[in-house]
Amino acid sequence: MSTGIAGTEDPAGPPAEAAGRRREQRGWYFYDFACSVYSTSVLTVFLGPYLTSIAKAAADADGFVHPLRIPVRAGSLFAYAVSVSIVVAVIVMPVVGAAADRSGRKKPLLAAAAYTGATATACMFFLEGDRYLLGAFLLIVANASISVSMALYNAYLPQISTPEERDAVSSRGWAFGYTSGAFVLVLNLVLYTGHDSFGLSESDAVRICIASAGVWWGAFALVPLRRLRDRRVAPGGDGAVGSGWRQLRATLRDMRRHPLTLSFLLAYLIYNDGIQTVISQASLYGSEELGLDQTTLITAVLLVQVLAVAGALGMGRLARVYGAKRTILASLAVWTLILAAAYVLPADAPVFFYSLAAAIGLVMGGSQALSRSLFSHLVPQGKEAEYFSAYEMSDRGLSWLGPLVFGLGYQLTGSYRDAILSLVLFFALGSVLLARVPVRAAVAAAGNAVPERI
Repeated sequence: MSTGIAGTEDPAGPPAEAAGRRREQRGWYFYDFACSVYSTSVLTVFLGPYLTSIAKAAADADGFVHPLRIPVRAGSLFAYAVSVSIVVAVIVMPVVGAAADRSGRKKPLLAAAAYTGATATACMFFLEGDRYLLGAFLLIVANASISVSMALYNAYLPQISTPEERDAVSSRGWAFGYTSGAFVLVLNLVLYTGHDSFGLSESDAVRICIASAGVWWGAFALVPLRRLRDRRVAPGGDGAVGSGWRQLRATLRDMRRHPLTLSFLLAYLIYNDGIQTVISQASLYGSEELGLDQTTLITAVLLVQVLAVAGALGMGRLARVYGAKRTILASLAVWTLILAAAYVLPADAPVFFYSLAAAIGLVMGGSQALSRSLFSHLVPQGKEAEYFSAYEMSDRGLSWLGPLVFGLGYQLTGSYRDAILSLVLFFALGSVLLARVPVRAAVAAAGNAVPERI
């Protein structure tokens, strides 16, 4: 099957080509290995509670801070900053994706996005006192950067794997990410719980845990940057930089020619918004609403990471039997039950929180990995980076509504329980829309070979 890009070999070709493809796949896995530490240690565990504590230290008597003279409840600042970061990513990603497809040079753009995010994360070491504005700014830069880099990273998937391989390759990528996240969380747990023996304050330990994620991200990003190949594109046309917005408009017009692909993207946009909000706000919910300490939160997320590896691989196997669509729909039903349980979860009850974390781990990796591989079948050949930019808007890019709803829910009610319950709508509506997508017809309409089981 051709990738539709001039100069690209048939990925199902002879043994030498298959060996080269496997080498690229192994390199590709390592970007998940590199950047997932940011998602786990920084976004999911440490930064939410830590930035909230800094905002509370800077708050007025009513509990509000005033960035740009806008009154913001200190407990909502983290959610709002995540939402703003995603809006920034929405603006940047389509242009970067169009430039990558037009020039055929995804790797330099991937490197720029990765090291911008890694640098911003490392600079969070200087986040202390009442520097909540610095924290919000670095969060916006790092989170937007990881979104842009993931769009470029995901766009390699159709080029380095055959249609039959994609569920497995995508699931292995997630498994690599969860493995690194779990390993670094163990190191974080040792440092945080033993900070006195290391001669560190609790704040120092948190800042080191956060900043080290940026160092890890930058170091392991070197592996995919060495192994992945840029593909040649047909000559002609305007330069990528000058034609970015024109290419974006052309991409949007082209996407209207594939309504079934857009239908899947809309469903994914909605249910993944719920997933991303749960991931980013879980520690804040645990610390502020349930009264759990940082050690409990770290170990709970560590449990999520360990089970997510098994969940991603196990759901990949289920997809080979029942199809990716049915497996994703089953996972969304579980997500809905998880939110209902979180709403009634008693405070100061770590055992119940661990049970919830285990359930999240078993469905989180698989639902995301299978969504990525399913979408790769719906992308017209030669449009990978552009379409995966749109996909990334739905993944880490356009998931701005969930954090905004969560932040507003707390701002208006002062209750994180009310905020978490509002996310049920994302899973319910996303499930209904996904169920209505005829995926086999969508794959054929995109001009791709239809796998035996999808």
